[in-house]
Amino acid sequence: MKQTEKGLHPREKSGRVMSENAIWTENLTRYYGRVRGIDGLNLKVEPGEFFGFIGPNGAGKSTTIRTLLGLIAPSAGRGQVLGMDIVRDRKAILARVGYLPSETAFYHGMRVREILKLSADIRGKNCDAEAGRLCERLQLDRERKVEDLSFGNRRKVGIVCALQYEPELLILDEPTGGLDPLMQHAFFSILRERNQRGTTIFLSSHVLSEIRRYCGRAAFIREGRIIACDAVENLARAGARRVTFSGSLKREALPEARDWKETEDTVSFLYNGEMNRLIRTLAGADIRELTVAEPDLEEIVLHFYGKSGEDR
Repeated sequence: MKQTEKGLHPREKSGRVMSENAIWTENLTRYYGRVRGIDGLNLKVEPGEFFGFIGPNGAGKSTTIRTLLGLIAPSAGRGQVLGMDIVRDRKAILARVGYLPSETAFYHGMRVREILKLSADIRGKNCDAEAGRLCERLQLDRERKVEDLSFGNRRKVGIVCALQYEPELLILDEPTGGLDPLMQHAFFSILRERNQRGTTIFLSSHVLSEIRRYCGRAAFIREGRIIACDAVENLARAGARRVTFSGSLKREALPEARDWKETEDTVSFLYNGEMNRLIRTLAGADIRELTVAEPDLEEIVLHFYGKSGEDR
């Protein structure tokens, strides 16, 4: 097996060769009454991967994670985490997975060190040394009471609880909310180190830059369904670009352009065709300013999903 740009092949990290999937689902479905949560989800994450799970708010990311961890029961389909059945082996899965939910809540009146000890005691493990290292790197004061913490510092408490006992799989649901850029950098440095030591990381996010920077593969989810799953560089390469300029151009000049928006003096559209053709076409237009940029997350999801979901 070969080296990749983001490190060793997942199955070769730490000198171990691992056979079972870290996460595997087949037609996994969860409905809340008649309301869709996830629908026919097929997903496979190999051991040692740094895997991104991306989609807009309400796409089904958190429902997927809670179903994988056995916190809610599937309506149909099946799944495994670390080779264990998500329904039958729920307790065993929770014992081996570090989980950071999208929202964290703690008992009032407790200090940070007490919360960390309680979390470690539930796992039956002394995590004082690792908790201390993590708190130092994340600049988290263990003597503060939880109700006195900012949202970002409460997020750090959740991160340390998930990471301190060094689980073999980390499932992180929107982990960087509330963290400033410096702390985000420190957090992802920790994750990279863990991943290089063989920890599988499943990162759910709607921040495209996080996925592109740190993940080897990623899956897009929208309306409860996986719409694309591939190496991150392939997904990014397939995405269109947002072209915006001040000037005039008839839409017929670029029939492959999508999401065309036009004001009195500005034209904007998504373009995924040949760049040489775009340049030649724009060269014949009266252009005063031009920008070609990466589209936002919703635009990339729309690119994979098809116009208004028509090819679902």
